[in-house]
Amino acid sequence: MRAARLIKMVLLLQSRPVMTGAELARELEVSERTVARDALALSEAGIPVYADRGRAGGYRLVGGYRTRLTGLAPEEAGALFLSGLPEALRELGLADAASTARMKVEAALPPAAGDAAGSAARRFHLDAPGWYHAPATPGLLRPIAEAVWGDRSLLVRYRRRGTEVERLLDPHGLVLKAGVWYLCARTEGVFRVYRVDRFTAVEPAPADRVGGACFRRDTGFDLPSFWAERSAEFARSLLRAEVVVRLSPAGARRLPSVVDRQAAEEALAAAGDPDAGGWLTLTLPVESAEVAYDQLLRLGPEAEVVAPAELRERFARAAEGLGRLYG
Repeated sequence: MRAARLIKMVLLLQSRPVMTGAELARELEVSERTVARDALALSEAGIPVYADRGRAGGYRLVGGYRTRLTGLAPEEAGALFLSGLPEALRELGLADAASTARMKVEAALPPAAGDAAGSAARRFHLDAPGWYHAPATPGLLRPIAEAVWGDRSLLVRYRRRGTEVERLLDPHGLVLKAGVWYLCARTEGVFRVYRVDRFTAVEPAPADRVGGACFRRDTGFDLPSFWAERSAEFARSLLRAEVVVRLSPAGARRLPSVVDRQAAEEALAAAGDPDAGGWLTLTLPVESAEVAYDQLLRLGPEAEVVAPAELRERFARAAEGLGRLYG
């Protein structure tokens, strides 16, 4: 622990002209007394750390000293690619590795480019979870992530349709979607997707299984492409019903923002020519009549449900109620 802290202290001082004891203590998560002891230890080891006393004082490296301790460890290199997702790094247990990796990269940059990372961080930030959603870190995320990094098979228990099932998985990748973690894993030669918060138990696969505790990664597996394909399949699988609807030009423009975008665009493309008033009649795939009611109600008078009859009657009752309410 102390050796890693001393390296981090040198990298911090190399990336900045001078740092106060309080700044170093905050970055290293230690007391200022510990910072002073570490600075003395570095000086005794031949690294020219100099402490300026007084109001404008602080710690600095003398004589343009630059360390060569900038090689990235594997976990640091991997964490660097996730550095735009600070919450994801924390949940995966990689926050410290990412911090060290960033400092190593900064230390290797010439002085003119030294603030490139900080400049970008001040201007761009990715907030993955959706609005009105307080994401909770799944308790088994870290051991699953460690298995993904190490290509280690897992014996898991998973909640499905009110029961628990046991599976032997080869975990190939993790996806964070709108604040929810998903595992993409191979089981019995087929790739499937699992919600991480539905795992109830995770342990290393038995070493005596065929192939051992580690698995051979499928070199043809591409995580982004696999996720995009499965996401599209999942979205389509939800659309099990259809409604016929008339849309004004304004309603047609707004339709993709209130229902599944791909379903809306395909329905609009397949619709015939508009009538004399510019209204389109189209058949729209929806999850259910209940969901369609909530979605299409947002279009107000820009949409008229034609079928099914039960849904049309429900909209008629809603319109009558609104008429009475607003006079």
